[in-house]
Amino acid sequence: MTKVRSQPLIHMQGVGKTYRTGEISYKALSDLNLEVWPGEYVAIVGPSGSGKSTCMNIIGLLDSLDEGSYILAGENVSMLSEEAKAHYRNRFIGFIFQSFNLLPELSLLDNVALPLFYANVSEQKRRAKALDYLDQVGLADYAWHKPTELSGGQKQRGAIARALINEPALLLADEPTGNLDSHSAQEVLGYFDELIAQGRTIVLITHDESAAARAGRRLRILDGHIQEIALSDQTYTKLDKSFLLSQDTHHTQEGRPGQNE
Repeated sequence: MTKVRSQPLIHMQGVGKTYRTGEISYKALSDLNLEVWPGEYVAIVGPSGSGKSTCMNIIGLLDSLDEGSYILAGENVSMLSEEAKAHYRNRFIGFIFQSFNLLPELSLLDNVALPLFYANVSEQKRRAKALDYLDQVGLADYAWHKPTELSGGQKQRGAIARALINEPALLLADEPTGNLDSHSAQEVLGYFDELIAQGRTIVLITHDESAAARAGRRLRILDGHIQEIALSDQTYTKLDKSFLLSQDTHHTQEGRPGQNE
């Protein structure tokens, strides 16, 4: 039986973001509403300039919203100082980036262990835990290699291990297959499938429709608005916020949506 969750992991309502340069302003997001429940695999799809990167930055507390509200894991994170955002990022979110973001001067082991360094974990404990996570992604034998000695697929698997090491509530993946060949891309997406089977929560930001198709729910963004939702084999046109807000009732009655239905 599916366990009913009492609250979404992500609850964004009426979120807006405007960038200004002198007298020129650009509204990247407008009245955006989003809920993601624990254990969901959600893909946010859109072309360049659609607002998906801004949405990702706000979800990941890398940028601030101008309008609306954002509740993350029951905490109101709408308006935080930079120091507070860094604290919540390290506590709740694991990032997986297109460009891997591995530090070239560090070994793969120490790259994976880096979030634990910021959490003030001792060197011995963080390296032991990092080695365990590298083993889980099949890279224990490459622990002392530098990133320049690894293939793109190995770098991204290392980045997945780093994202998981703090056991975050949310994995936020920004175009994680964008720099990979087709074989490595399928391998990384296969790891995501395994993580969902383990009960992890993933939000995938991508322009790749084939990668998004593996998610349990797909949201399409254009001009800063969520325009449609694909759940299983059905597509709902998103002209206003009523569908997402109605999910509170849906989840209360039936539990959260299944993954990869």
